[in-house]
Amino acid sequence: MKQQKHIGNIYEVKSTEPCYDILYVIAVTDTDESGDTECYAIKFTSSESKNLIALPPDTLSSDTSIDIRRKYLIKESDIVKKICTVSKKFLENVLKEIIFKEVGNYYEAIHSSLRTEEFIENKTKINYAGRIFNKDEMVNVVDAALEFYLTASRYDKAFCNKLSEFLTMGHNKPKRVLTANSGSSANLLAITALTSYKLGKFRLHKGDEVITVAAGFPTTITPIIQNNLVPVFVDIKLSTYNIDPELIEDAISEKTKAIFISHTLGIPFDVEQIATIAQKHGLWLIEDNCDAIGAQYTLTGQYNLIAGKTLSGTMKTGTFGHIGTSSFYPAHHITMGEGGAVYTSDDNLYRIMLSLRDWGRDCWCEPGSDNTCGRRFQWNMGDLPDGYDHKYIYSHLGYNLKITEMQAAIGLAQLDKLPAFVKSRRENWLALYEGLKDLEDSFILPSYPENSVPSPFGFALTIRENSVLKRKELTSFLEKNLIQTRTIFAGNMLKQPAFTNGDFQYRVYGELKNTDIVMDNTFWVGVYPGINKEMLDFMISKIRQMN
Repeated sequence: MKQQKHIGNIYEVKSTEPCYDILYVIAVTDTDESGDTECYAIKFTSSESKNLIALPPDTLSSDTSIDIRRKYLIKESDIVKKICTVSKKFLENVLKEIIFKEVGNYYEAIHSSLRTEEFIENKTKINYAGRIFNKDEMVNVVDAALEFYLTASRYDKAFCNKLSEFLTMGHNKPKRVLTANSGSSANLLAITALTSYKLGKFRLHKGDEVITVAAGFPTTITPIIQNNLVPVFVDIKLSTYNIDPELIEDAISEKTKAIFISHTLGIPFDVEQIATIAQKHGLWLIEDNCDAIGAQYTLTGQYNLIAGKTLSGTMKTGTFGHIGTSSFYPAHHITMGEGGAVYTSDDNLYRIMLSLRDWGRDCWCEPGSDNTCGRRFQWNMGDLPDGYDHKYIYSHLGYNLKITEMQAAIGLAQLDKLPAFVKSRRENWLALYEGLKDLEDSFILPSYPENSVPSPFGFALTIRENSVLKRKELTSFLEKNLIQTRTIFAGNMLKQPAFTNGDFQYRVYGELKNTDIVMDNTFWVGVYPGINKEMLDFMISKIRQMN
């Protein structure tokens, strides 16, 4: 049978089976091999809901809507006459709504039941982290896939704008956000940007020093080395697991140019002291905010690390320094599968990081756009011919660290949930603290600065050195009871084979005594929103059982 073209047409149909009392339909497919055309009924109503899609005005004689609750099959013999054909754009919207409805049904049937499963001791695994989502993320990623733009576009732009709003809390100039394909790539962009010739006398050169810590994640440290800079390792404070600010000034030498540290496990470092030091010595301050998005710190004074920007009052972590970074790996506060972001209030730094992320090119046109600068063929740079195409002028030795539009689509839906995620993490962290606070003879319990509000990534415990408990025994016991545990990442990075076998420069200030204690005696458990009260009570009981 020859296939008839019906898709997008509105028909008057016979008031018989299969349409019963339906008089008008819109076809959403062409005729198949069986002679059937899929249609949805048109209702004479002006109301609109998730199941009703209003037709364009004057499509029919009265206000009408497409009812997508039920699909009908019609034959050629059921058609009385063709009324009109809707626009391609309107048809696109109709088809999307039908698909989104089915995506929601899929989520409810397959995924939602996982959120309500009963917790059974020693049968239900308590993960340290996990992705939390609903149909919104699935609808967004399907929407992006249907448009098939693939490279970052409208969802990426919306994500960056929304993240900027979340971070700035109305303070000063909005943060400029740039997505990257991971938090590690974000860290690489942040440090590499400091070596750009476009910073003039403030750029970092080979051999310049960057103050950091050895107790943390490796890719806070490796970008320093990868840029031929020298990491200077300073010890941490137990209970916060952040850099000890009292040690920083004495660690500074004439070659020290920057501080690059993280807010470990979502606990803010002492921003006030560190901002004071950075301002006093003219140092770059880069915040690895990958574990702490949503955390806050209240300054008592005012600081001017960035020209034209005054730091004061309550601000989100990641917005105090010259650059902040985030990770959107599934274990983190929000996810887009793989992904990250860098953010800054400095337009020059933003442009440099954009160049580095996008192959090193000097052009800042968005994908699919040309001549944003209005001078595409009027630039004169390097030893290139005068007027060389700006789209192919490269001002840095860059990378390709971009995300896809599908990742941004997931991230945008996750951002809507971020405040609730942070609230849940704080509540779970506090529940663990309350349940274990009387065990201070055995454990160093976690803490945070008085003028801060954490956004916990995990709940850390350090076994006291005089305790009979051993970390290996305790974590093995917890794991056997299906409670996931983790160390504080690399422990002491200097003891890792990458360092013991490495051929690069670094400097250690003083002794890293507390760093070694963390390496030997510290572990953490999860506080992510997928952990409920029954799980928390079980975790507390099992830790207490081993005390």
